[in-house]
Amino acid sequence: MEKEKKKSKYNEWQTVGFMLRTAWEIREKKVIFIMLSLVALNVGQNLVGIFITPGILAALERRASLGELCLTILGFVGVTMLLQGLSTYTSRNWQFGRFTVRTAILGKIVHKCGTTAYQNLLVKDFDKKAKAAKRATEYNQEPTEGIWDTLQGLLQNMAGFTVYCVLLSGAQPLLIAVIFVTAVTGWWINRWLNGWLQRHRDEAIAHEIRTGYLSNDIRKNELAKDIRIFGLRPWLAELWREAIGACVAFKRREEGAYLWGKVVNLLLVLLQNGVAYAYLIGMVLRDGLSASEFLLYFSVVGGFSGWVRGILNNANTLHKQSIILSEVMEVLEYPEPFRFEDGDPLPPAGEKGYEIRMEKVSFTYPDADVPVLKDVDLILRPGEKLAVVGRNGAGKTTLVLLLCGFLDPTEGRVLLNGVDIRTLDRRAYYGCISAVFQNFQILALSVAANIAQSDTDIDMDRVRRAAEMAGLTEKIESLPQGFDTLLNREVYEEAVMFSGGETQRLMMARALYKPAELLVLDEPTAALDPLAEAKVYAKYNEMSRGKTSVYISHRLASTRFCDRVIYLADGRVAETGTHEELVAAGGGYAELFEIQSRYYREGGETHEEN
Repeated sequence: MEKEKKKSKYNEWQTVGFMLRTAWEIREKKVIFIMLSLVALNVGQNLVGIFITPGILAALERRASLGELCLTILGFVGVTMLLQGLSTYTSRNWQFGRFTVRTAILGKIVHKCGTTAYQNLLVKDFDKKAKAAKRATEYNQEPTEGIWDTLQGLLQNMAGFTVYCVLLSGAQPLLIAVIFVTAVTGWWINRWLNGWLQRHRDEAIAHEIRTGYLSNDIRKNELAKDIRIFGLRPWLAELWREAIGACVAFKRREEGAYLWGKVVNLLLVLLQNGVAYAYLIGMVLRDGLSASEFLLYFSVVGGFSGWVRGILNNANTLHKQSIILSEVMEVLEYPEPFRFEDGDPLPPAGEKGYEIRMEKVSFTYPDADVPVLKDVDLILRPGEKLAVVGRNGAGKTTLVLLLCGFLDPTEGRVLLNGVDIRTLDRRAYYGCISAVFQNFQILALSVAANIAQSDTDIDMDRVRRAAEMAGLTEKIESLPQGFDTLLNREVYEEAVMFSGGETQRLMMARALYKPAELLVLDEPTAALDPLAEAKVYAKYNEMSRGKTSVYISHRLASTRFCDRVIYLADGRVAETGTHEELVAAGGGYAELFEIQSRYYREGGETHEEN
């Protein structure tokens, strides 16, 4: 059974209103006025087009002079060229405003994703909508720009339909009814045909994947040796014949469906034109309708059905575009679980700084059933150096994310000097924290800008001190432009590439540059060799002087530099104390430390024996 599609939160009127408001807010009102101008110009061109031949024919019927006939022709040609020129000029100028509106929407989406609560980024619904919203702004034909073409087409077809109704007002209602019914039937058949491939999309994709693999992947050099060694060619050739045969059969079914649709469409056109001819010939015989009037009416009949199909097509396109624009609007209006500017200011720091306390904290990730942390109590005292250790999946990183205010507990509270951080301005709270996380990004800027996280108002003395404490000075001094050397070769060809260890030092320098009360180091030496790691440990006290620091590490020997160690197991604080105390206690921490130290001892003994 197919899963029922979720209904869009916003309808066509609301999404169109969103686009109009956006254009108005960013002072691109001309997009709206140009659209209306194009509607008038294009309908005018169409009317001139259907009147040209009947008008010239009427002049011939009344035996107009050569001069009058030439003036009539020149008049029609002149008006046509004027309208065409104005339409082309207006359309070209329309592109710039439409592009500006689309990029403004993209800017709103990027701003939302960059400033939304970190907790939202873990929600699948938000992630799905954010990706769809970004795709909707990538190209000119996407809904955030393509909708203007749809709106113009819809208004243009509605205006043309109205004008043609007036022109056909003298005709029999039966003629109008036949035209309308055949036009709607033809549109419905075309819609069904266009949806045939969509309804069989999974089958089409399966054929594409199979033939694509057989025609491309098996020709790669990696498989060439296997084909020759194991004699795979006959088998692969048979697979290719089967895949092509299935693909051809599918294409025949597709073409068959389209063929029958075209036949039905042809019959409808014959019916429409046959009724129109019969009625108009009757008017000629009964009412003495002139040749020019006959031609005019017949042109209007054909154009009338075109306007009807155009309205239906544009309405259908608008509906599809509105579904995507609804996701854009839902992302921009996605509720924020944290308080930002509307939050309370931070409480005053004590004499020694801030104390962070976790009270009965539990946390379960979205779409998960089992909590990662359960009933955790923890006090992080001002100036304290705390190590957080445990096996993989124990909840170390989650605990740090809660301390940093990136997540809110599902149960319990995180307090800053006794105040629940959920009541505070969360961005102000982030200002108290500096960190090195496991995942980080090198900006396409200079070394100095990467350390300062800004390309303006950089305090170079602080940059140099941070680089020195992180052990990066020697590397930077060896670079072509020193601190001005560019990073990230994806943007700059002349940029330099740092090794994994050097990049981690750069991140540490970045964390040290920020004058924050809390320093968080999540596996800061994971990419360093033992000698470089030892240098970092030796400078750890200097780096964290005057700061409260939290240090996550899998290498338990590093925790001896900390004032206190907590050992997490099964989402709880299982043990707490100094490194020496926990080793002496003989619990889970001691067992983990023994396993690590035994590896180094055994390696040393083996080396000595050799």
